[in-house]
Amino acid sequence: MPIKIPDQLPAADLLRSENIFVMSESRAMHQDVRPLKVVILNLMPKKIETENQLVRLLSNTPLQVDIELLRIDNRESRHTPADHLDSFYRSFDEIRDRNYDGMIITGAPLGLVSFEDVLYWDSVQEIIQWSRKHVSSTLFLCWAAQAGLKVLYDLPKCTRDQKLSGIYEQSTLLPNDPLVRGFDDSFLAPQSRYADFPVELIAHQTDLRILAASESAGAYLMASPDRRQVYLTGHPEYEALTLAQEYRRDLLAGLEPALPENYFPDNDPEQSPRNRWRSHGNLLFSNWLNYYVYQITPFDLSVMETHIDE
Repeated sequence: MPIKIPDQLPAADLLRSENIFVMSESRAMHQDVRPLKVVILNLMPKKIETENQLVRLLSNTPLQVDIELLRIDNRESRHTPADHLDSFYRSFDEIRDRNYDGMIITGAPLGLVSFEDVLYWDSVQEIIQWSRKHVSSTLFLCWAAQAGLKVLYDLPKCTRDQKLSGIYEQSTLLPNDPLVRGFDDSFLAPQSRYADFPVELIAHQTDLRILAASESAGAYLMASPDRRQVYLTGHPEYEALTLAQEYRRDLLAGLEPALPENYFPDNDPEQSPRNRWRSHGNLLFSNWLNYYVYQITPFDLSVMETHIDE
């Protein structure tokens, strides 16, 4: 089945060029199918780039998925055209009375900023709490994973001395969990963060199941026992050149970044890196939609709160 997105969203043409089946809103109206409703709270500055990356992964499933885009506030964006935001994004006030099968909260370039100093921290907390009764399963990405752990478990913000950047080998720890069904015993995944996710801290102070982790990078994938919250500390949605673009951006900003680990061929930034995590990312998002969203969500979203309370 296809992914359903607004007719004019830039991701539509991109996905069609990759032979990914995309259904427009106008065509979907004529199908008698109950699609999964997934809302994406996009906190990244380059919103179109992030939309493309996430929608690409969400499209790799036999389920029909209806995507909505959510913005945190109405501040002017330096990286995304205002007409794009006005055309495709909703405010939280517009959706607060609705229910969703799934939600994705993206990362944000806030690794060195205290939660209390984030301009929209109050709004993030409100949306995370709202998701507990209005969303069947929420996927927290990178900085959002750290924010979710703070809001839902009161875990302190842990920050690394040096930015973690590169491709890191992860070990599958609980292979029988549906979220990691089909995963190899070890796999590669991009990381790009100052946030630290110590395995021992999470194991001792939460009830989360740590599904995958790395000796050098810490916890990678965690889930609540009821499957309603998933915490992903890396970026399987990244394209092959995303880390290279971040590295060169930081160089131009005078930050003297370290070369991303295990990324450029022969550690030569003049050589083009290859995507070695695409199959992992597709399988992870497909498993999340199937086992953590579709399998637990009510058919009638209007009974969401009753379903969750049970």
